[in-house]
Amino acid sequence: MIRVLVVDDSAFMRKMITDLLEEDNRIDVIATARNGQDALKKIQDLNPDVVTLDVEMPVMNGLDALKKIMKTVPKPVIMVSSTTKEGAENTVIAMAYGAIDFIAKPSGAISLDLHKVQEELIDKVILAANVKMAKVLQKKEVEEINKLPKKDLPKRQPKKLLGKKLIAIGTSTGGPKALQQVLTKLPEDINVPILIVQHMPAGFTKSLASRLNSLSNITVKEAEDGEVVKKGVAYIAPGGYHLKIRSIGTTLAIHLDQTPPENGHRPSVDTMLNSLANISQYSIITVIMTGMGSDGTKGLLKLKNDREVVAIAESEESAVVFGMPRAAINTNKIDEIVHLDNVASAIVKYC
Repeated sequence: MIRVLVVDDSAFMRKMITDLLEEDNRIDVIATARNGQDALKKIQDLNPDVVTLDVEMPVMNGLDALKKIMKTVPKPVIMVSSTTKEGAENTVIAMAYGAIDFIAKPSGAISLDLHKVQEELIDKVILAANVKMAKVLQKKEVEEINKLPKKDLPKRQPKKLLGKKLIAIGTSTGGPKALQQVLTKLPEDINVPILIVQHMPAGFTKSLASRLNSLSNITVKEAEDGEVVKKGVAYIAPGGYHLKIRSIGTTLAIHLDQTPPENGHRPSVDTMLNSLANISQYSIITVIMTGMGSDGTKGLLKLKNDREVVAIAESEESAVVFGMPRAAINTNKIDEIVHLDNVASAIVKYC
C-alpha cells in the first residue's frame, strides 16, 4: 500500500484529491495538510511514501516547502499546480528542486473537474513511490553505486560522423532536471542544432525553455512552427504539439502539428525521430534519457535502419525512471550507455 500525504490550502481540493486517489486500492491517503509548514511536521511524524504538494499556499508555499522537504526528509513529491504563467514557472523550478513530476489542475486553483486527470494523478503517485530519492538528489549513494563494477557495452572506437550533424533528445519523468544537467554543460560554440521532446502538457514547455535558456551557454527556446533550425540553438517541442523536421532546400525547418498522439504522447519522441529519417544530408546524434514507457525506441530503430546515427542512452545508475532508456538499450542499437553527468561530454565528442 502506498501511503500518501495530500497538501493543499483548499479543504475542497484536499478532499477531492484524497477521494480520487483512494479509488485505487493500492493507495492510502494517511493524512492531509493545509500548508507547507503543516506538511513538514506531518512528513516527519507520519513518514509517507509520496507527497502531493500544491504550489500556491499561504504560511509556507509549495516551493519553500519542497526545498525544506528535500533538505530534511527527502520524499517523492508530485506538484499540483495551476496552468497560469506563474504556476508554470514555479512548477518548472520545482522540478529543478527535486519534485518527481507534476499534475496541472484543469481549471485553476479550485478545479471542480479534477477527475479529468485522475488516471494521470494515480499513475504518477504509483510511479513516484518506486523512485529512489538518491537518484533525484544525486547524493553520495549514487557516487557509491558508480564505483560498483557494471555491465557495460563493449569498448569500441567512437563513430566518426560525417557531414552536418543534428542532436535529438527525448525525455519524460525526471526530464526537466536531466535536461538542465545536460544543456548547461554544452559549450557555447557547439555548432549543431538540438531538438528536444520532453513529455509535458501545453503551457509548461515555454517556462521550461525560458528557465533552461537563463542557465545555459547556448540558446534554448520553445520551438515555433516554420522557423529555420539554427546551429547552437536547442528547440523544445511545445506541449500538445508534435515536433517534426522538414528540408527546405539546403536548410531545415520545424513543423509543429497536432496529429494524433503516439504512445499516448504529443509531443512524442518517436514522432520526432521518425521525421529525421527523411533528412538525408545530416548525421544524427540521438539521446534517450529518464522517463516511463518506451517512447523513442521505435524511432531509434527506424533511424538506425535508414541513417548514419549515434545513439546514447542514460544509464540505470542515474535515470530517475529507467523505462525509456531501458527500452532503447534492449534494442541492442545503443552505442553508449552513460551516467547523466557524462551525457553532455558524450554528445560533444561526436560533434
